[in-house]
Amino acid sequence: MKETLIQFWQSHSETVIELSYNLILAFVIFIASSLIARAIRKTIQNTNSKLQKLDATLIPIFSTVASYVVYIIGGVFILDIFGVNTASLIALVGAAGLAIGLALKDTLSNIAAGIMLLILRPFRTGDFIECGPTQATVREINLFTTVLETVDGLYIASPNSVLWGGSIKNFTRNGKRRMDIVVGISYSDSINEGFAVLEKIAENESRLLRDPAPQIMVVSMMDSAVNIQLRAWAKNEDYWPTYWDLNKRVKESIEESGLTIPFPQRTLHVVAGQSSPIANKKQ
Repeated sequence: MKETLIQFWQSHSETVIELSYNLILAFVIFIASSLIARAIRKTIQNTNSKLQKLDATLIPIFSTVASYVVYIIGGVFILDIFGVNTASLIALVGAAGLAIGLALKDTLSNIAAGIMLLILRPFRTGDFIECGPTQATVREINLFTTVLETVDGLYIASPNSVLWGGSIKNFTRNGKRRMDIVVGISYSDSINEGFAVLEKIAENESRLLRDPAPQIMVVSMMDSAVNIQLRAWAKNEDYWPTYWDLNKRVKESIEESGLTIPFPQRTLHVVAGQSSPIANKKQ
C-alpha cells in the first residue's frame, strides 16, 4: 500500500500539486466574493440611510443584484482557473437565457414592469390609487405583483404589467384634493341667497384650505332645479370626513335659510273644452 502511494505520488505529483493549488485559489476567490458581496450590501444600505437618495423598497433589490453580480464574476474566475472555456460557457448561458426568456416572457414582463415602477415611483406604499376599475391603497410593491387593499378590505394582487400598462390615478401624491359639493335649489329661489349659504359654510369650516380658495358657482340648470356648487380643497387626511360633514351641513343650512331643495317633478296642463278626437269620430 505504501509503495503504491509512493508510485502514485511520483507519477502524479505535479498534477496533485496543481489541483490542490487551484482548489485553494478557488476557495480564496469564493471567500473573497462573499466578503465583497456582503460589504457592497452594507455599503448600499448605510449610504442610503445617510443620504436618503433611494426609496426603502429599492434597497433590498439593488443590494441583492449587486451581490449576485459579484458572485457571478467570482464564478467565472474559478471556472477559468480550472481551464473551463468561459467564452463558450457564456455563449451557452446566453442561448439558454434567451430560450428561458421566450418561455417566461409574461413573467419577465412583470419583472421589468416592477423594476420600472420601483424606479419611476408613480405611487408608493400607502398611496390611494385608481387603475382601471380598481380603487385601492398600495400595501406592497414586489418584482412580480403589487399588493392592493380596497376600501372594503379586499386583498388584490395585481400583476405589475397591468399597472404599468394602464393609466394610474394617484389621489395621495399631491397631498390635497378638491371636493365638489352640489346642491339644487328651486327656480323661484334667489341664487345669491344660495351662494351666501355656501360661503358661510366654507368660512366656518377650518379644515378647508384657503389656498386655493373655495369657489361657488352655478354648474347646471336641470328640469326641476338650479344646481349650485361649492368647490373647496382639503388635505388628504381631512378629505372624506370634511366631505361627509359638508354634505350634511349644506342640506340643513339650505333648508334653514328658507330655500327649497326640489325633487324631480313634472307639471301637466289639462285644457278644458276640447273633445277627444276618438269620441268625435264615433259620433
